[in-house]
Amino acid sequence: MAQYGPPQTVSQLEKTAKELRRDVIRMLYEAKSGHPGGSLSAADIVAALYFRVMRHDPQNPSWEKRDRFIMSKGHAVPIVYAAMAGTGYFPKEELLTLRKLNSRLQGHPSAKDLPGIEASTGSLGQGLSIGLGMALGLRMDGSDSRVFVILGDGEIEEGQVWEAAMAAAHFKTENLIAILDRNRYQLDGSTDEIMNVCPVVDKWKAFGWRVLDIDGHSMHQVVHALEAAKEQTGRPTVIVAKTTKGKGVSFMENDNEYHGKAPGKDEMERALAELS
Repeated sequence: MAQYGPPQTVSQLEKTAKELRRDVIRMLYEAKSGHPGGSLSAADIVAALYFRVMRHDPQNPSWEKRDRFIMSKGHAVPIVYAAMAGTGYFPKEELLTLRKLNSRLQGHPSAKDLPGIEASTGSLGQGLSIGLGMALGLRMDGSDSRVFVILGDGEIEEGQVWEAAMAAAHFKTENLIAILDRNRYQLDGSTDEIMNVCPVVDKWKAFGWRVLDIDGHSMHQVVHALEAAKEQTGRPTVIVAKTTKGKGVSFMENDNEYHGKAPGKDEMERALAELS
């Protein structure tokens, strides 16, 4: 994959998302552990953020004018690592060190280990609060930078998410953009069965957010929503992205066994073939 350059077109982003999915499969096979389902479901969103929408500089990860990104559902960080390698934060070969001793690529994001990771996450429910704090701080500094936070739909069962949502609307943090990866599964099964969060769109609206309801695997819709969210004034925006857990690999799609199960050799080869 080419290094980070001009913003990609929708057709380029579709190809990039597929390559990121291949990277995830290779990484998890090599690590013999990790979370494919939620990484694959978020691939189109992450590709659009890193290769088109976000303002960032892989050669200067602490650039003051950068947009901030937080993967609140931290177990899905392999897709973020794939995007970071693809845009030049570190050599792509380093992806195969995922979860290995002394690797910078921990199983959950570690801000102290890897430049470009804005927040250490993994304890679910905290990322939106962190993002809100960043957004308020940027506003106090007079910055026009945005903060993007990807949430899992199992994660929004956490009460802290809704405290942050209430506060974000109250303080009119227009520079905060949340993306809900609505793949309808969590660790132990279906979100509808474990703790039904429906009606999701109405809940966010009731908390005072602007809501964009999209197909999270339509790159046209993903790009349009993200770019529209950057123009929002007066309140935060949440993009409810309807996705498929394990997207792109037929035997992983909507099979919650692959929430946290790495592929074996035969599964890896089959998955890569489907994604080629």
